[in-house]
Amino acid sequence: MDTITKSLENFYSTIASGIGDWGLKLIGALAALIIGFWIIGLLIKAVSRALDKTNLDPTLKPFTITLIGFALKALLFISIAGIVGVPTTSFAALFGGAILAIGAAFNGSLGHLASGVLLLIFRPIRVGDLIETNGTLGFVKEISIFVTVLETFQSKTEIIPNSAITAATITNYSTVGHLRVDIPFGIQYGADIEAAKKIVMDVMNNDSKVLQTPAPRVAVNNLGENGVELLALPYSTCEDYWDVYWDTRQKIVIALGNAGYAAPLPQRIVNMVK
Repeated sequence: MDTITKSLENFYSTIASGIGDWGLKLIGALAALIIGFWIIGLLIKAVSRALDKTNLDPTLKPFTITLIGFALKALLFISIAGIVGVPTTSFAALFGGAILAIGAAFNGSLGHLASGVLLLIFRPIRVGDLIETNGTLGFVKEISIFVTVLETFQSKTEIIPNSAITAATITNYSTVGHLRVDIPFGIQYGADIEAAKKIVMDVMNNDSKVLQTPAPRVAVNNLGENGVELLALPYSTCEDYWDVYWDTRQKIVIALGNAGYAAPLPQRIVNMVK
């Protein structure tokens, strides 16, 4: 009986000791986790402020901050595993296996990550560029690890996966630095073409949002069914494109109307047979 009693006492003592040690380690790990996340937050803010003072391309800033955050958090988890008592080699093997499992489960996300790296290496687009991709036209606001954020002219925010961008055609309107705005208009047959061209040129030369380099021009585009079709060709910055497209077009219509030019309405010549 005494032997059984002593055995039970030893058993309970071992369990209590084990629970006590494990509990202390768990409390220490939780404390380290909380303090670690707080320190990482401070470091990320400090790095962000430091990057703001450098000449680092705005395209790289969010990507760099995110990568640093991931690296610091990975080091934190490895350190906490050491506190709990998990051997570093075992943890490394476990971590590697987890990475493979996560990679298999989130194959698409890794594709977005790889595409994000390609966008940053080959630089087809930068933050601030006006681009068109996947049917969306807008300014690049951010290129992160997994997605690219565009802001459209309608103030909509489009979030596009990076792999969708690298797999599609990218039209970058900001590469050259200016855009040509094609504005078609027409006059009736028999009207003074040179005078009409001069009126339109005066409108574009006096428009503050029309660039003078490259110089605007007016050309006869086609001899249409109902009149002479002309084309005004002003240039603008990417930001002023729609202002020129709409407002300058309106100024041209008003100027031609004030000069007595009528719209080329449909006309028919009827020959009377006697």
